[in-house]
Parts: sequence; C-alpha cells; structure tokens
Amino acid sequence: MKLRTLTALIAVGLAPVAFAQAPAPAPAAKANIPKMCTNCHKAGPDEVLGNFENVAFKSQSIQLKIDAATEIVKFDPKAIQVVEGGDPKPAEALRDMRKGHEAKIAYVERDGVKTATKIWFKGPIKIAPEKLVHYEDVAALVAKGPEAGNYVLVDSRPLPRVQEGTIPTAINLPFTTKGFDALAAEKLPADKAKRVIFFCQGITCMLSPNSLLRAEALGYTNARVYREGWPEWTQKSVGILASTHLKEAWIGKDIPHVLIDARPAAEVKAGFIKGAVAISPAQVKAAIAKFPNKELKPPIMVYDADNGKAAMDVASALTKAGYLNVTVIPGGFNGWKASGYPVEAGAPATKVAYAPRPRAGDIGVEAFRKLVASTPADTLILDVRNTDEANAGMIKGAKLIPDEDLLARLAEVPKDKKIIAHCSTGVRAEMAYHKLKDKGYNAAFVNAEIDIDKAGKVKLTAN
Repeated sequence: MKLRTLTALIAVGLAPVAFAQAPAPAPAAKANIPKMCTNCHKAGPDEVLGNFENVAFKSQSIQLKIDAATEIVKFDPKAIQVVEGGDPKPAEALRDMRKGHEAKIAYVERDGVKTATKIWFKGPIKIAPEKLVHYEDVAALVAKGPEAGNYVLVDSRPLPRVQEGTIPTAINLPFTTKGFDALAAEKLPADKAKRVIFFCQGITCMLSPNSLLRAEALGYTNARVYREGWPEWTQKSVGILASTHLKEAWIGKDIPHVLIDARPAAEVKAGFIKGAVAISPAQVKAAIAKFPNKELKPPIMVYDADNGKAAMDVASALTKAGYLNVTVIPGGFNGWKASGYPVEAGAPATKVAYAPRPRAGDIGVEAFRKLVASTPADTLILDVRNTDEANAGMIKGAKLIPDEDLLARLAEVPKDKKIIAHCSTGVRAEMAYHKLKDKGYNAAFVNAEIDIDKAGKVKLTAN
C-alpha cells in the first residue's frame, strides 16, 4: 500500500411550569429498535429489533441488545419459529447464532412478559453481481490512491462506527432516509460517471446498498458496493483512525484499547500520546508473543512520526498475526502535536496490557469470590439456576429462584438489599440482572463459569 494513502483525510459529517400541580412524568418508552437501524427498518407494535446477545434454553430466554438497553424475551422451543436469511431453522439453531447478529422478534405479551413467536436473523443482502466489487478490487485501488485510481470510496456507516476505524482513503457519507441527497451533493464527485464505491458493516448491512440506490437515483452511473465492507477489511488489512477520533472517542472516553508508538526510542522519550506503548518495527515480532489473547479482539492503534511507514510495518505484522481492528493514525505524532492535543512526558510503557470493559452490571470474579467467602448483611446472592442444578450444590446463604420463575416470584426478592445474581455460565445471571434492574432493584451479576459441590465449595472461571 502506498504511504500517501495513509494521510488521506477522513471527511466526517453538527412557559413556566406549575411543579406542585404537574403529574409525575410517565416513564420513557423503551426503544424497540436500535437508532442506527431506523435508517432502513421499522419495528411493529409487537416486535423488537436488535443485536442477538445470548440464548438460555434452561430459562427459555433470548437476550437482545438495543443500543445501550437490553431486552429479554421468553420463548418456547417447541413453538418458536426461527428463520435465518429466509430459511427456516430448528430452535436449536439459536445456540449457534453469532453474537451481534441482527435479529427481529415478534412476540405476544401477557402479564408484562413478552414471549417470542418468531425470530428472524438477517441473511446476506442480495445485490446484482455486476454491482459488486470485492476486497482485491478495493485493496488495489487504495494502494493507488484516489487520484491515480480515479475513484471515491465512501463509508456509509454513522460516525460512531467510523470512530472505530475505516478503510484508508474513505470519506464518510452516512446513509440516512432524510438528508442523504444534500450530503451527497457536498461529498460525492461532480462527475457522475466517476467510480464510486460504498461500503458499510458487512454482508447483512443495508446502509451501503441503500446508498447505492440513492446515488443511482441522483444520476451516478458507475456506483458499486463492497458488500463485505469493514468487517472483511479489518480481517485482511490495516485500517486508519483519525487522530481526532482517537482523542475524543477512545482516550477521552477512557475506552480500553492498545496504542502503539512505533518511533525510535529517542523520539518517544521526548514525548508521546497518553497510554502509548513503545514498540518499533524491529521489536514487534518479539512483542506479539506477549500480546493480549486475540480472542479478546483488542482495538489496536499504531502511529509513528508522520509518514506512516513504521506504523504500517507494525500494524501489518499484527494483522498477519491474526489481530483484528488494527488501525494506523494518519499524520502520526507530529499531526497530533500540530493539532494542539496533549503530549505525555517521561518514559512510556514497554509492555502491552489490555482488559476489556466489563459488561454492564458485572461485578467481576474477584468481587464475587469475596462475597461467597463473606456475604454482607445488606447483600443477597441470588442463584438463578434450575432446581436440578442447585440440588448438586449451592452457595451458603444464597437464595434459589430459577431465572424463568423470577418475574413471577419478585415478591421473594428483598428491595432493601443488593442482589447479586449467578448461574452456571453467566448467561442467565445477566438476564436476571436486567429483569431486576428494570423493576428497580439494586442488582448486579457475575459473568463466570461456576461449579458448586455438595459442600458449597465454589470454583470460578471468568468468561
């Protein structure tokens, strides 16, 4: 890849109240569809759309993520219809669905409990073959650069996704049902015969296919879609991340990541970006052996002084080693400093450390271990496993209410105590946590594999 592509700019979409008499505000309606999905989809009154998170057959529950919220829906394995990409599947197929897969659930609600009648999982978006381009085509163009390659590469995803990284040379033109045409007039080329390639979040994402349709309606005659998009690119190649996104979306929000300074040691000592670990191209092979587990999928950003050669060498080595989400910071340290962003002094770290942010409500294995050893009077350990599991052994002092019975037995759960839920894998415990939280309880859970013997001895393994 030519180095000039690394410095390509990323264009990114900026009366008195009588309190004494006013009634208490009604609780905000719970979203039934992720905000990003509203660009292409709608949810009916008895439907929820979201990202599939977990299924628990023992408690017959499905967990969906809807932006920052969580929806728990019951199901009957003998009655639910499961459809993936238009093809019917047995209920057991739910066990193998990938986490994060887009799903829609139709349900019936009785006594406040939603029970799924049908769940659809999105299949690959169908696009005419002549409208598609593939990784090799995009990689060859990116290596040439927009001028020599005579193309415009467009990231159709919203800004939060672009802040995770994008393909080198891409501009950002998010697809929206409103306002797309006006943005297109600003960002797409005046020459409507020029090659324009849209991409988004993979084969099930509608943003780039919809962008293609709108672009063609606006008169563009050489528009195409890289359907596999960012997910495939980050498996095979290195992305870029604007320094402003590193600062605002990662460092500023204290989101866990790995930041590598690939400059010579003498330059690093003179100043570096907060949190950076010094690893030069000559050191990267040895450093990879001590890197975090690839299964954790740590977001990795690399920078050098300015031109990207050293950063690209380090980033490429990491990608070849099987790490995803590896990006280079265009403009490097000099660009960062020129933007007036803060610079750290002293000695940077020399060893990479990464711990993903815990799931909401997860107290962690060590905190739970302490509770098991000595449970405070203001805390209740809630065992949400099935009775047959609990018969093999329970934590001393814990209360057993199987997850599937929890909503019907809430009267047994004290409101004046902190409730810590556990199961055997963490899946049902997390579902129980969300149910309790929705009902106003001070609740948490532990995301761990748990074995308990007859004597109440507990073996914990963090997930």
